[in-house]
Amino acid sequence: MFSSFKDLFKIKEIRSKILFTFFVFSIFRILAHIPIPGANVSSLKQLFSQGGLLGLLNVFSGGAIANFSVVTLGLGPYINSSIIFQLFTKVMPKLEELSKEGEFGRRKINQYTRMLTVPLAIMQSYGIYVLLHRQGIIQDLNLISLLGLMFSMAAGSMFLLWLGELISEYGVGNGISLIIFAGIVSGIPSSFGQTLTTVTSSGFGNISVTLCVAVLVIVGVVFINEATRKIKIQYARRVRGGKVYGGGSSFLPLRINMAGMIPIIFAISLVLAPSFVAGLLQGSSNSTLVDFSRVLNRLFSTGTFFYNAFYFSLVFIFTYFYTAVTFNPDDVADNLKKQGGFVPGIRPGKQTSEYLNRIITRITLLGALFLGLIAISPNIAQAVTGVTTLTVGGAGILIVVSVVLETVKSLQSQLIMRDYESNII
Repeated sequence: MFSSFKDLFKIKEIRSKILFTFFVFSIFRILAHIPIPGANVSSLKQLFSQGGLLGLLNVFSGGAIANFSVVTLGLGPYINSSIIFQLFTKVMPKLEELSKEGEFGRRKINQYTRMLTVPLAIMQSYGIYVLLHRQGIIQDLNLISLLGLMFSMAAGSMFLLWLGELISEYGVGNGISLIIFAGIVSGIPSSFGQTLTTVTSSGFGNISVTLCVAVLVIVGVVFINEATRKIKIQYARRVRGGKVYGGGSSFLPLRINMAGMIPIIFAISLVLAPSFVAGLLQGSSNSTLVDFSRVLNRLFSTGTFFYNAFYFSLVFIFTYFYTAVTFNPDDVADNLKKQGGFVPGIRPGKQTSEYLNRIITRITLLGALFLGLIAISPNIAQAVTGVTTLTVGGAGILIVVSVVLETVKSLQSQLIMRDYESNII
């Protein structure tokens, strides 16, 4: 492994891609510390240091939200836009046909995704303004100042998207994933440093338990992320002109975690809804609504049983929902039938579809349970150990490990391709 890593820097082309990727990372980190005027940054950092989902969002942005920087929105609007178009592709016939047109269709859908990112970024920037204004961190702004704030944040998000696409084209790996990865990793040193300062109050034992849990989560993420259920596919033999064609066999790999990080992203968007509704009802003149808002705050405050159960349930449900959207057993069965393939012991067509549906339902159960535990693992670890400064939770570890595995595979494939071309020459 280490010899392969050394070989990467011996090849000029790959070395240039790696250095370009780190150069874009440095630009992102500089932008994350350029604040937008109008906010009390010290109060904002204190708010996000309380942990919970706000702390998690701050970790995903690499501290950009707590600094109220020009890239406060991060790549959230683009991710939401991508999810929307992934869902629309399955329910809108025109988009489904466009997605099957190869490279042209992919570029067209990506163009539509970027176009939708702009209004989503503007809407999210206004939502952040409303949230911070109610916390007293941002004062009242006139229309011109508010529009300037919203468009500045939206422009920062689009610029970050452009940097990610530059990495995809001229660097290594998926640029969007690597930008998110850089944001999470950049917050680890400060989070770990804050944890060390609490050693006297929490004790080395609690911190050791937290680190052991983190290691176990990493091992679990690697195992689940790489785990697949292989279904044997046999292809029928064909005789043409006295020659036999086909007759081989292969495997159809079904990943246990087909949904990736998407269910957690969905859940984060909805798990804040009870607290948001409670905040709206607190200012009501109706005493019943005010009492109801207090009940919501008490039940769904970060770390409570109802909060964790609600969060876990959302992740579990969205895992099944997103897997059902992205994997269609009927299409897979039809494609196998057209190619002359079949599952041994299962008839092609409807029975193959039903068989694949049973398999994917069972293995998705394990993936859904795993993602649900990953999502609430920070709250469980904080409740057990009392260490609240390690804000990089299971969701962040899941992203980091997944991106590292994806990038390593990309670099290995480039090395193999390079060796193959040199052997041919």
